[in-house]
Amino acid sequence: SGPIVEPGPPHFLPQARLEGETQANRRQTRLDLANWIVAENNPLTARVFVNRLWKLFFGTGLSKVLDDIGSQGEYPSHPELLDALAIEFIESGWDVKHMVRLIVNSETYRQSSAPRAELADIDPYNRLLARQSRFRLDAEMVRDNALAISGLLVQELGGRSVKPYQPAGLLRHLNFPTRTYKADSGESQYRRGVYTHWQRQFLHPAMKLFDAPAREECTAERPRSNTPLAALVMLNDPSYVEAARVYAERLLNEQQDEEKRIEQMIEQALTRKATEEEIAILSQLREQQFEYYSDSPEEAKALIEIGDRQPSPELHPVELASYVAVSRAVFNLHEFITRN
Repeated sequence: SGPIVEPGPPHFLPQARLEGETQANRRQTRLDLANWIVAENNPLTARVFVNRLWKLFFGTGLSKVLDDIGSQGEYPSHPELLDALAIEFIESGWDVKHMVRLIVNSETYRQSSAPRAELADIDPYNRLLARQSRFRLDAEMVRDNALAISGLLVQELGGRSVKPYQPAGLLRHLNFPTRTYKADSGESQYRRGVYTHWQRQFLHPAMKLFDAPAREECTAERPRSNTPLAALVMLNDPSYVEAARVYAERLLNEQQDEEKRIEQMIEQALTRKATEEEIAILSQLREQQFEYYSDSPEEAKALIEIGDRQPSPELHPVELASYVAVSRAVFNLHEFITRN
């Protein structure tokens, strides 16, 4: 009922360059669209990409609204920087690794994230980039972090999806045919979270509780929540219990002194020195748990046998279980899953 509209960019944006023929002679194709997206005179693609890349390293994009960098979104906090990064990206040949190196080697990125009193009122959200940002790891990386610290993480790249431990019956509502889920064993159990199997919109519950989207719709930016359920995952999910136990085994084999074990645990898990108060609290926790498991050796055995990796037969179950309680407490700290 109205005028025929042919495929092409909106009139207020740079137009596609059609080599050999004019736009009036033929209908534009998807290849023309692809060429227009990465054309040198089209600043949109590079600006959107580097803005999202900046968000990965600083927690917030130069323009905070990731899914709308146009007039309806937020004006960039540093427009000249956004322009410079976009031009650098295009002139580098769309080299993502080059942009990552450029950002992480900058003085801005290498700043401390410690709060500065003089900025508390001036820049509470760190939009001026006067310090580095603190934010929780993304869902896929939370488990990776625990596996990496314990020494379980498998670094292999590529391959099929893998199935970590998952509550029984999660897929019971998927029928025709009825779905079953069997957790992988061996190295497949300890691969990175990006390879975790998803069954339609039923993503792994631990990832869901750390705000991974269900892929039912495009998600440009994930929320970051802080819920009791996420804390329960860190404390009780078999992946984290097993990682805490393997880590405790390593400390028992490497250190003979209890205080040094706890110091090393804090330093490796939180990348900082332990305080005297933390050492005293965790030492008291270990003693309490040792007394408890001494009276309940079967519970100690059940705890250290969680997971596919078998416990070390050389370590006493009660002593190992008491240190597992300590490492689980450290793994459950907010600091443990915060990118600092």
